[in-house]
Amino acid sequence: MSKIDKRNRLNEEPFDYQITKKGTVVIYYEDKQIKIIEDKEAESLISRIKEVEDNITALQLLLAKITGNFKRGNEKIGKNKRK
Repeated sequence: MSKIDKRNRLNEEPFDYQITKKGTVVIYYEDKQIKIIEDKEAESLISRIKEVEDNITALQLLLAKITGNFKRGNEKIGKNKRK
């Protein structure tokens, strides 16, 4: 079992990306926009995406690492927040 993806979430392909005409990269998680990458960082990311394009798991892992730790498991608490 891989230590990176213990629950096999990346096999479900939750991440997607779009490269715009301006050269920015928009990253989506489950069809929700979560990050926009611009300038030199976008150029670097585009070249890295092209390297792993044919390996779906590697592409998903790359996008997951770029987005960082945006989900911490406490997202539902915000709905029930005390006033």
